[in-house]
Amino acid sequence: MSSSSRTAARPQPPELVSMLAELIASPSISCTRPEWDQSNLNVIEKLENWLTDLGFQTEVMPVPGQPQKANLIATLGAGPGGLVLAGHTDTVPCNPELWQSDPFRMTERDNRFYGLGSCDMKGFFPLVIEAVRNSLHRPLQAPLIVLATADEETSMAGARALAEAGRPRARAAVIGEPTSLRPVYMHKGMMMESVRLRGRSGHSSNPALGASALDAMYAVMGQLIKLRGELQRDYQNSDFEVTVPTLNLGCIHGGDNPNRICGSCELEYDLRPLPGMSLDLLRETIQQRLHPVADRFGVVLETESLFPGIPPFQNQADSELVKLAEQLTGYSAAPVAFGTEAPFLQQLGMDTIVMGPGSIDQAHQPDEYLALDQIRPCISILEQLIARYCF
Repeated sequence: MSSSSRTAARPQPPELVSMLAELIASPSISCTRPEWDQSNLNVIEKLENWLTDLGFQTEVMPVPGQPQKANLIATLGAGPGGLVLAGHTDTVPCNPELWQSDPFRMTERDNRFYGLGSCDMKGFFPLVIEAVRNSLHRPLQAPLIVLATADEETSMAGARALAEAGRPRARAAVIGEPTSLRPVYMHKGMMMESVRLRGRSGHSSNPALGASALDAMYAVMGQLIKLRGELQRDYQNSDFEVTVPTLNLGCIHGGDNPNRICGSCELEYDLRPLPGMSLDLLRETIQQRLHPVADRFGVVLETESLFPGIPPFQNQADSELVKLAEQLTGYSAAPVAFGTEAPFLQQLGMDTIVMGPGSIDQAHQPDEYLALDQIRPCISILEQLIARYCF
């Protein structure tokens, strides 16, 4: 049998619309609340089967400590260099009662494909597969790697596991988050932290009978607000719409009755550092600021990272991939406010950008959709990226 006959006989993935419908119909919510959290293995299995049909060698990599979660590394070709096309397989939770249609059933209307994950970001994978299918008429000179990750919407455990494993590696990586096909070369980091104070309850008529965790927390908040001002004085980047790092005091809980000295109090806050700022150094600085407050008020202080945090991401504005993406799209590369898996892939030494179909404005809300007019341009851009890095 000739080589062309063997290729023709190989099973093929479904058509693009069918692939998107199947992915949307495969729930893979990741959530910090265990009762809502779901496995992504069904999505991984579908992608693995489709990419195997196209000739990829696949590896399913379990996420440490989460047997129901996995990454997929699918590789076509071999050798150094090449291109990674990456996306996450999970979605945020949803409120089906607020949708006009079933979020787990793809619905086409108004020149849009509606469904949970349609743009953030299951919709990227069928477009990648379509671009690959259109590019297989000649042999690759460098590998093409399709990467599908777990838990991006919560802990980024999938991307962290890949960075720790040191793979995959290639010359360039494109993360297909919804950017309306505009290249993104930079974003802020994200930290979510908590401060817990444990004082001593007592009758409110005599403050000496206790140690108020709420009084101490007032001073803690003062220190965090002071630190925010110092960070915003010392760190600025005019490329961002919000040019300074932000620190938001998000929620506070403490005490149980007006006539009792508050025995415990907890504050949760969000900090968004700029590129060039270290998460570890920020945490160390905050510890140094807050422990003297606890000592002064006679309370016990505990701090905790609510998740490990996302480092800031910054590529060079004139990198090869950034300039190529600008040429292919007609848009100048820009920063965004949301976090992605880009810093973890960049740690692996790849020239990395974020660029994909759909708008972030449609993500994380009812009636999420992927506009049909994003599909053909995205496939064309992906085909040209594959040609540049793999042929």
